[in-house]
Amino acid sequence: MATVELKGLGKSFGTVNVIQGVDLKVEEGEFVVLVGPSGCGKSTLLRMIAGLEPISRGELLIDGRAVNDVAARDRGIAMVFQSYALYPHMTSAENMAFSLRLAGESKEVQAEKVARASDVLGLSDLLGRYPRELSGGQRQRVAMGRALVREPSVFLFDEPLSNLDAKLRVKMRSELKELHQRLKTTTIYVTHDQIEAMTLADRIVVLKDGRIEQMGTPLELYDRPRNVFVGSFLGSPAMNFLGAEIRAGDPGFAILGDGDRIVIPSDLQSGDVRIGIRPEDFDVAQAPGPGSFKAQVAVVEPTGAQTEVLLRKQAEELTVTFPHRLSVRPGDMMHLTPKAGQVHVFDRSTEKRLG
Repeated sequence: MATVELKGLGKSFGTVNVIQGVDLKVEEGEFVVLVGPSGCGKSTLLRMIAGLEPISRGELLIDGRAVNDVAARDRGIAMVFQSYALYPHMTSAENMAFSLRLAGESKEVQAEKVARASDVLGLSDLLGRYPRELSGGQRQRVAMGRALVREPSVFLFDEPLSNLDAKLRVKMRSELKELHQRLKTTTIYVTHDQIEAMTLADRIVVLKDGRIEQMGTPLELYDRPRNVFVGSFLGSPAMNFLGAEIRAGDPGFAILGDGDRIVIPSDLQSGDVRIGIRPEDFDVAQAPGPGSFKAQVAVVEPTGAQTEVLLRKQAEELTVTFPHRLSVRPGDMMHLTPKAGQVHVFDRSTEKRLG
């Protein structure tokens, strides 16, 4: 295990700054997930840590040792790619042992390490198969085994599950989490899938335009997003946002565009705001009342375990999920009350959290 520390790390391609002064420390045995939209720089950052991309500015330390100019093979790091990158003419065992063979390890050591890794990953019966004879999930496990046999101090994963179907992604997520719990190897994992981030991470780092927007535990970021971007990016379905106004003479309420009112903390100053509410944080009100608001049902999507409802309120849309079946139809009016303490208030101009 090792610590990984980024001090003012930056990367430029010509005049374009892709990574802009990133400061981050990953502790021994920690599982850190980098998330953000396409083009935010998360894969570039991972490649810089791996030694596959030169560092333009700042310093990268592994276990306190600066490694900016250290070759990738000498950093004690193993990387698992999105595309598996398996040699088609080699069996699973040969693919897993390839780096060991290059390092000059004996055949006995190669066989021992491959057997140990395949036992951990459930690949013992597949070692004689070629990549074309494996499913997507099995290929990904072989790619993980190839990294595992090197016994690295740091694992790097670059969107390793994005090529798998939805059901297999769920299975592989749990296998990855179990593997980390067993090995306790320091891990940095890149994904654009916030469900993967929420379920796998000890800490999440949210990136936008090459900068860190917020970092913390999954529930810290989910419950107290620092700004509108983080609130909208984490969560599925995404957080709802409604334009509102806080008036000096009416503390404790945000006034929506049609005059409906939502209860907010009474110490917030007057001004234009955006109200954020998670889809699961609504109750159905039986009748209009203080703190409730009305919206028209547009689409009802029953999933069996819950009901997802798309509603429209003037020009704005919001999605509400209920943990039960609901008898509503398109065109119906619903009165909704946000759950106490679950209303997020953001400044409309800066998009930063208030309160």
